[in-house]
Amino acid sequence: MSKPNFLPLSSHVEYSLEEMQNRAKDFYQDLNKRRTVRDFSDKKVPLEIIKNCILTAGTAPSGANIQPWHFVIVSDSEVKRRIRVAAEIEEKEFYERRATKEWLEALEPLGTDSDKPFLETAPFLIGIFARNYGINSDGTKAKHYYVSESVGLATGMLISAIHNAGLVSLTHTPSPMNFLNEILERPKNEKPFLLLVVGYPSKGAKVPDIHRKSLEEIATFI
Repeated sequence: MSKPNFLPLSSHVEYSLEEMQNRAKDFYQDLNKRRTVRDFSDKKVPLEIIKNCILTAGTAPSGANIQPWHFVIVSDSEVKRRIRVAAEIEEKEFYERRATKEWLEALEPLGTDSDKPFLETAPFLIGIFARNYGINSDGTKAKHYYVSESVGLATGMLISAIHNAGLVSLTHTPSPMNFLNEILERPKNEKPFLLLVVGYPSKGAKVPDIHRKSLEEIATFI
């Protein structure tokens, strides 16, 4: 086993307490404006913006620093069309047969259904894949650790980066999502985690009237 190599932590910046409080509050207030959007504009988004958001996601912590994620950025209209067709087949099955009455009632305030036009309208779809195991040079499997947790962290950072850039997003999770492996030509060791729809909101876009839980509801201080 090789000896670990450590470097000095030179990137950390220590702020005054007042600045820390302001930065924490400002960051919260900005992210509190983030909303999931289903009404997208077809307005073009420079690819360089998306690349930097992906790089931000790639800074997420991961189990044993394996970084078990892969992002497929889709802008091709024909590929987006194929994804929409496949997704709507699964969504129609969900809404008509798979979903329980309780589940459908929980979704009712969000106004969702099996029609997913945003999959073609938005300028970018980002297929997020969890790499469940690696492949060694001899063809054997390389174990990956805390894959779901790691990919979840990277996805959260990606969504935050997209909002920070001035764009909106939608987390889309048709179930099952195996069709993404075929359409996006991903290997068997990768499992679709979710499909992130990214772009500008359409003119007059509306979002459900929902409320976020209070600090007291989501945190316990001991």
